[in-house]
Amino acid sequence: MANERQARLGDRIRVILAERLEKGLRDPRLGFVTITEVRVTGDLQHASVFYTVYGSDQEREDSAAALKAATGMLRSEVGKHLNVRLTPSLEFIPDALPENAGHIADLLREAQERDAAVAGLAAGAAYAGEADPYVKPREADED
Repeated sequence: MANERQARLGDRIRVILAERLEKGLRDPRLGFVTITEVRVTGDLQHASVFYTVYGSDQEREDSAAALKAATGMLRSEVGKHLNVRLTPSLEFIPDALPENAGHIADLLREAQERDAAVAGLAAGAAYAGEADPYVKPREADED
C-alpha cells in the first residue's frame, strides 16, 4: 500500500516538475533537461529526482547548478499542486542512463566482433584427434 502511494506521488512530482521546466526558468544556465524518474522515501518526506541533460559536460554542470539554485522554487511549485500535508524535499541527481547505455552498446559491439572472430577461426578448424572421441561398444564381428 505504501509502495503504491510512493509511486503515485513520485509520478505526480515528475509531471509537475516536467511541466514547470517546460515553461522554463529564468536561469540561462538551464539546458535541455529531462526528468527521468522520481523516487520518494517511505515517509514521503524526501524525493530524489533523476534527470538527464542533452549536451556537453559543461552544459550538464551548468544545468546541475541551475537546478540546485531553483530547488526551493521548484519545491514550492510542487507543494502548490500536491494535496499532501508536508511537501517532500527535492534532491536533483544526474541520471547516468545515457552513459550506461553507450557503454553497454560498446560492450555489445565488442562481443559481436569477438563472436565473428571465433566463428572465423572455427570455420577452418579441424579436430585435434578423432572426429568422434567416444568409445563405442564392440561389435560382434570383431570377437
